[in-house]
Amino acid sequence: MPHSLLARKLGMTQVFSEDGRCFGVTVLQAGPCPVVQVKTDAKDGYSAVQIGFEPARKGLNQPLRGHYRAADLEPQRHCAEVSGLGEVKVGQVLTVEGFQTGGHVDISGVSKGKGFAGQHKRHHFGRGPVTHGSHNIRQPGSVGSVDAARTFRGLPMAGHMGAVRRTVQRLEVVRVDPDRNLLLVKGPVPGARRGVVLVRESRPRIRKTGGGR
Repeated sequence: MPHSLLARKLGMTQVFSEDGRCFGVTVLQAGPCPVVQVKTDAKDGYSAVQIGFEPARKGLNQPLRGHYRAADLEPQRHCAEVSGLGEVKVGQVLTVEGFQTGGHVDISGVSKGKGFAGQHKRHHFGRGPVTHGSHNIRQPGSVGSVDAARTFRGLPMAGHMGAVRRTVQRLEVVRVDPDRNLLLVKGPVPGARRGVVLVRESRPRIRKTGGGR
């Protein structure tokens, strides 16, 4: 069954492979994540497992404290629902031992917020001519329609950039350190340093074979 954990992004570093190649890796403090609740189709209408991450000693209201008290667990600072974990029980603790070196994971997190940005930075617009007195160097160009006489929704314009949920798929697991709950994955991970991300084991790809004529 696929393995899933909540993790905190500690930063990036470099590691060397056995053949001497150097590449960047992201260091994640993954788990331990206790199982807070198991939802079933019969009772909740869908199947999912609720996992927690990092004990919280303050800042929780009474309904949340009662939720963890019913599971006989210490209140957790972060909580997420995942599916496909198989047979697990409330109180069971998930650790990085479920991942294997050389495997692949999908990591979801909130990207860095860039603030207000224009079309060139946000949507990679090309610039206009910069000679002969042109004033269309960084203008968006036409955004309307002659027949409709209005601007349609969803056009690429200036606005808030970043701070959206993104998923990077099939990152290679370079190293697993169960003693320190560390997970090293090859390449960058969405979000800022110290941000919380969701790490899920990648599902195997199904190769499509073309049929003969």
